[in-house]
Amino acid sequence: MTDLQQIFDDSSNIVFFGGAGVSTESGIPDFRSKDGLYNQKYDYPPEIILSHSFFINNTKEFYRFYREKMLIDNVEPNAAHLKLAQAERKHKLSAIVTQNIDGLHQKAGSKTVYELHGSVHRNYCTKCGKFYGPEYIKTGGDIPLCECGGIIKPDVVLYEEGLDQNTVNAAVNAIACADTLIIAGTSLNVYPAAGLINYFTGRYTVLINRDETPFDGRADLVLHESIGKVLGEIEIK
Repeated sequence: MTDLQQIFDDSSNIVFFGGAGVSTESGIPDFRSKDGLYNQKYDYPPEIILSHSFFINNTKEFYRFYREKMLIDNVEPNAAHLKLAQAERKHKLSAIVTQNIDGLHQKAGSKTVYELHGSVHRNYCTKCGKFYGPEYIKTGGDIPLCECGGIIKPDVVLYEEGLDQNTVNAAVNAIACADTLIIAGTSLNVYPAAGLINYFTGRYTVLINRDETPFDGRADLVLHESIGKVLGEIEIK
């Protein structure tokens, strides 16, 4: 890890861009690996279930899948989450841009986290806008309803929905100002999120992912290893 350690030592404004692979070591399944959600069998393909139109037209079935496969609790941050939180406290890391919706970065202690795809920890009434926590979703019947009678929707970005523009703008600004960009746990095949890395013009680009990605040839350092192991060995000075 000498090369990565040197990059950390030389950097003062790191931004971390992460995907599902960051949380697999905490026991949360990813999507596109051979064991991921997209390669499991359901009555409908997960990419159909996790769409806006399916939520509207098949809300009960959406929630059956969502509660079973997306609303995962009893998981803890792993070594990667904890190291990133430490790097932020030591003023080495300025922001985390994540495609994950599990909230584990915040649970590890990170403060500046831009959640491109939302969070399972926030849910809102589609009628009045009132917010509810995940516990209400778990126990709210086949289709959780607000006290006003409106249907509650998870504050996550479904297929056919756009990203929150304020979150995107903040993420782009953080990436554009960074001197080092660490990309980890993502196939870089999901757009528009993956396109945000193109705003980086800093010094070092590091890519940590189990499998090859379309970005491998552009990175200064590529590590096809465990994200938790790689980051866990870094000393934050």
